[in-house]
Amino acid sequence: MSFVDVWRQLDWDDIRLSIYAKTATDVKRALAKPKPDLDDFKALISPAAEPYLEQMAQQAALLTRQRFGYAIHFYVPLYLSNLCANACTYCGFSMENRIKRRTLTAADIERECEAIKALQFDSVLLVTGEHQTKVGMDYFRQTLPQIKSHFNHIAMEVQPLEQQQYCELKGLGLDAVMVYQETYHARTYAEHHLRGNKTNFNYRLETPDRLAQASIDKIGIGALLGMEEWRTDSFFVASHLAYLERHYWQSRYSISFPRLRPCTGGIEPKSVMTDRQLVQLLCAYRLFNHEVELSLSTRESAHFRDNVLPLGVTSLSAGSKTQPGGYADDTPELEQFVISDDRSVADVAEAVRRQGFEVVWKDWDAVYSG
Repeated sequence: MSFVDVWRQLDWDDIRLSIYAKTATDVKRALAKPKPDLDDFKALISPAAEPYLEQMAQQAALLTRQRFGYAIHFYVPLYLSNLCANACTYCGFSMENRIKRRTLTAADIERECEAIKALQFDSVLLVTGEHQTKVGMDYFRQTLPQIKSHFNHIAMEVQPLEQQQYCELKGLGLDAVMVYQETYHARTYAEHHLRGNKTNFNYRLETPDRLAQASIDKIGIGALLGMEEWRTDSFFVASHLAYLERHYWQSRYSISFPRLRPCTGGIEPKSVMTDRQLVQLLCAYRLFNHEVELSLSTRESAHFRDNVLPLGVTSLSAGSKTQPGGYADDTPELEQFVISDDRSVADVAEAVRRQGFEVVWKDWDAVYSG
């Protein structure tokens, strides 16, 4: 069994209708529960919950302080390659975009690691386009040990792999993997993934199962908000999280909130999500799950990130460069998407401290184990 079996039992249209049918009474019932269930989560993300946003925010902030204290984990993405064998409508790295392609060499990586270490980071997210032959396991076998020698915590956001490959990478120092389904609506998924291995919806959907079976410590999931109706996609993310925690309780989990951002050849969002609605979703996830880590990237503005920080966020990226070689070379080559919060790492850290939070440069397990 995998989450694909659960997904097949969930009807998108029925779920969407049930979310929009929720009433104020349903929202009040969900807010009164110490542990809301998936049906309560529908109420918390519904239009009926919008007048209760202040109460949701207060409860979410309290729960986050109780579980995570005032620590905010800082990480930075390290883009290794923009080579990609997929054609996706929303990504600047899509194979159909005529751009300059670059894959970092060992010497390039060394310069990038040194530049990132100078910014104090000890947790990096390795990102590549999806190219099995040129940026696949052979490349990862060479680069992961080199990067691990510089950083305490290594996460990856690359193409889906097999379970045994994840086991091998864990042995080379891999700690976490982020794999976003983009959308849980199969027809919409097919409309935006035109060529390449990423067209295989089910294989991607089963990736967190393979990660957990490989005993990867932390697994990140999420949807690309705006590709489909955001409330329904977010319910599927919550269902996915509930399934994973029930079957693979040994792993930790995180959720990210990427909203569609401008990129070369990109699409317009099908479902526009306002800032207020993103706050609602963030709070709903925290009320639904007290343990899940919630990450907010530099896709969002400095103003927004500063204001929602107390409400449930546990990790932030800062000073992000979304092109290979961006930290050491500062080249103006194509980015995967345009960031919004372009403050320096020092400025983001200072903004976090001004609100009474502690900047944590290592991952949670390393911090609290001694």
